[in-house]
Amino acid sequence: MYLWYGTMKTTPKQLDACPVRVLIVDDHPMMRKGLRAFLEVTRGLECIGEAESGEEAIELCGQLDPHVVMMDLMMPGMGGVAAIKVLRDRCPKTRVLALTSFAEPHLVQEAVNAGATGYLLKNVSASELADAVFAAADGRTMMGPEAVQALVQMAVDPRPVGSDLTPREREILALLVKGMTNYEIAQQMSISEATVRFHVGNILGKLEVGNRTEAAQVAFKHHLVEP
Repeated sequence: MYLWYGTMKTTPKQLDACPVRVLIVDDHPMMRKGLRAFLEVTRGLECIGEAESGEEAIELCGQLDPHVVMMDLMMPGMGGVAAIKVLRDRCPKTRVLALTSFAEPHLVQEAVNAGATGYLLKNVSASELADAVFAAADGRTMMGPEAVQALVQMAVDPRPVGSDLTPREREILALLVKGMTNYEIAQQMSISEATVRFHVGNILGKLEVGNRTEAAQVAFKHHLVEP
């Protein structure tokens, strides 16, 4: 069972006259291809573009003005949560539907707090996904059962800021707050720069910040690193 909030504002007939314009954001090409195929055969929905990162999503959203963004959360660079937060400020009329493979309580709460209109897992059925996109376009919220359970769990057992950071993410955060670039971090840790970008994106998402400066401020405030 899926949980809904809000009231219906748009009829199917109206959607035929003005299809819901959707921007797909996912770093996996095959996932984007599948979502585009779904949108192309679903009455009342139109795919107007694809992005493979949070940064590209922000840029395209300003150019294409979508009604709904289907946002993956775990991506290299700027993660989905950080991108949602930026989109909420820069494109307030655009609704963001989180579509991910993960239902960890902290991730659900971060996405909702950032401004996601809905939260679904990628194993959702085509009809449920269509309903969620229409709901988002109408200003309603659709939460998958896993997301609802995760939110309840967070309410019962909230965790302090940064408690969900992995040891590797804490290590990278410590270097990040020193002002080191991704390249410098990669060299010091003997890992690829792409891996660093991936971890930095996760760090920004988990700390619910939009950039490295804000991450450093949160890290100091909550004693995640030594000043």
